[in-house]
Amino acid sequence: MKDLWELYLQDNSFTGHLPLGLGNFTLMNHMDISANKLSGELPASLSKLQMLEYLNLSRNTFDGHIPEQLDHMLNLDTIDLSHNILSGEIPKSLEELQHMQVLDLSFNPLEGEIPSGGKFANLFAESFLGNYALCGAPKFHVPLYLDKRERQSKSNVAKVIAACAIRGSALLVIVCTLIGISCYQKRGLSKRPYDIERLGGITLPVISYEELLHATSNFSDANFLGSGSFGSVYKGILADGTTVAIKVLNKNLLFEGASKSFDIECTIMCQIRHRNLVKVITSCSSGDFEALVLQYMPLGSLEVCLHSGGHHLNLFQRLDIMIDVACALEYLHHGYSETIVHCDQKPSNVLLDVNMTAYISDFGIAKILVGLNSSTLTATL
Repeated sequence: MKDLWELYLQDNSFTGHLPLGLGNFTLMNHMDISANKLSGELPASLSKLQMLEYLNLSRNTFDGHIPEQLDHMLNLDTIDLSHNILSGEIPKSLEELQHMQVLDLSFNPLEGEIPSGGKFANLFAESFLGNYALCGAPKFHVPLYLDKRERQSKSNVAKVIAACAIRGSALLVIVCTLIGISCYQKRGLSKRPYDIERLGGITLPVISYEELLHATSNFSDANFLGSGSFGSVYKGILADGTTVAIKVLNKNLLFEGASKSFDIECTIMCQIRHRNLVKVITSCSSGDFEALVLQYMPLGSLEVCLHSGGHHLNLFQRLDIMIDVACALEYLHHGYSETIVHCDQKPSNVLLDVNMTAYISDFGIAKILVGLNSSTLTATL
């Protein structure tokens, strides 16, 4: 067994701690133990695996600090420790890993300054998402500096979120509340109505009404996915084979408020870019017909998955969905040039793809806040 080269144990339900004996497999070059229920601290004996090139321990509940000794594993090019409960600072010794191409430490309650030397210079913000007590270079979308009290406060919030997540699905509400409070505190009481014309000027690929008719078999009942306040959604297959969701504004609601809400949803969704926000592919406006062509989500809404008998979400899936939603809301509140407040966040507006990745949708009544020095005002979009 000491000649073991590769170890694949991902997507199981293993519990307990990582065996100290893993360090004895000194010829191993690939280890994937992700998406289990393992816990405890990462053993320093991992550093004996000096031939290891790929290490994936993500989506477990490991805690404690990241071992300083990982810098002994000089052949590592991929390290994924995301979605755990690892705390403390990122070891500066990781700068010594000259072959490191991928480092994912996202969604841990880590704190302190992100190292800047070695291969850290080539990393991006995605490597550190969800670590609210980190600071460092602006390209990582973190503060330049956090004093000890602020760092401790943010670290405690992150730890509370992680602990609550393991105890139940009510975490989604907790996280969204925390993010809302954080947004309010950071932005203060200095807002004014947003001028919608500043969102204009977006150019989308052109698609005709006839193409949408063909894609949906004349908007047949078989392709009907559901309806909302301002229209209906249909499944469609475009000429190039792409499966899409087509959101059609109800022609009986073409009064000023409904049409404006629909137009604003289009412009907002074209402006923002995030992996957990539903993407606009194109749009169509022909006479009294208006439609958005959106990324298709095969599993439908979170509401369906929670309340239908055909689906069962385990604790870890619920945690992942919560993190996806929190990440999207954090972007809307702090990552865009202006603060976007969704105003209608609920399970039916959270959509799921085949990998159970969650996406926020439906921005018809969102608000955008723009800073001023005086009173707080918002405008419904």
